[in-house]
Amino acid sequence: MSAVMSTYGRYDLEFERGEGAYLYTTDGRRFLDFAAGIAVNSVGHSHPHLVKTLQDQAAKLWHVSNLYNIPDQTRLADRLAEASFADKVFFCNSGLEAMEGALKACRRYHFANGSPERTRFVTVEGSFHGRSFATIAAAQNEKHLEGFGPAVEGFDQVSFGNLNELRAAITPETAAIVFEPVQGEGGVRPADLDYLRSLREIADEFGVLLLLDEVQCGNGRTGKLFAHEWAGIKPDIMAIAKGIGGGFPMGAFMATEEAAKGMVPGTHGSTFGGNPLAAAVGNAVLDVLLEDGFLDTVDKNARILWDQVAEAVARYPDVYESIRGAGMMIGIKCVVPAGDVVVAFQKAGMLTVPAGDNVARLLPPLTIDESHIAEAVAIIDQVGKNWGSGDG
Repeated sequence: MSAVMSTYGRYDLEFERGEGAYLYTTDGRRFLDFAAGIAVNSVGHSHPHLVKTLQDQAAKLWHVSNLYNIPDQTRLADRLAEASFADKVFFCNSGLEAMEGALKACRRYHFANGSPERTRFVTVEGSFHGRSFATIAAAQNEKHLEGFGPAVEGFDQVSFGNLNELRAAITPETAAIVFEPVQGEGGVRPADLDYLRSLREIADEFGVLLLLDEVQCGNGRTGKLFAHEWAGIKPDIMAIAKGIGGGFPMGAFMATEEAAKGMVPGTHGSTFGGNPLAAAVGNAVLDVLLEDGFLDTVDKNARILWDQVAEAVARYPDVYESIRGAGMMIGIKCVVPAGDVVVAFQKAGMLTVPAGDNVARLLPPLTIDESHIAEAVAIIDQVGKNWGSGDG
């Protein structure tokens, strides 16, 4: 028996290499990877630019403390700020750390403004923000909270899409509204763009911050660099991770100058966050994402993917119910158990990811083309056609 702690329900697959949109097992099988490490491998596997960047940096310098200036970290922060709403960026190693830091920054902002009583957060049902004590309390998913009580205080949850309930939940103790523009673990539920605009308006009206969690839906996943851009709004603080490292562990929280005002020396830190290896890879990923026309191509291919998956899903109403999502973040809501559909896709040669609300997630690398789309749709068709025959 392995000494690895038994916290994962693993599929019986072992991969030894990846190339573009494909993964290869130790026994030589090839899989179309429409899981992408759960939206992590944003530019595919073994991308030549990322590989060379990592190799070159590894030969020079892996790690120094954040007690010193790290030129590539400064460059990456400046590029992210220039391409977004943000003025300041703090680097860490994961989405969880990004959310923890962002929550701290919200409280610290109000403390610096002379309102230390503003410590609570309004969150939304169906969200997922990580697995620390604070972030499982924020999401209030009973499955994730079980056995880890009592839940950390400070989070007031409201229904998804209900603005009246959200308004009523804001009190003089509220620090921020916390929201995922497209819920991932919750079942690939995208927010209506007017709803996002209303969140911005409500935050301004009540003097609270708008904290967006774009750990999964950011970094080009929806066809813009960040999902909230579709609504034409700007958050005060945002957490990112996953795709920004292209497979290298990296996260960050980003903020306006005003929202970051309380984060002075000594208030937060990270041993590894933004070290030379991570910063070099992050810059390499951004080279790809910000290349002229890249996100336009992502958007174009995402629309092709959406249309063709929708057609395939409609052909098998006894297996699939509908699709939803945004860009290259698509959820297939299933009639039959979604976990079984994920396994069936896997047997047919495609990796996907289960999600809440009986959904199978498609999270391909942003670099896929129409040939990969055709292959994925053929597998969705095959599974739908064979369901119940023993071949599905």
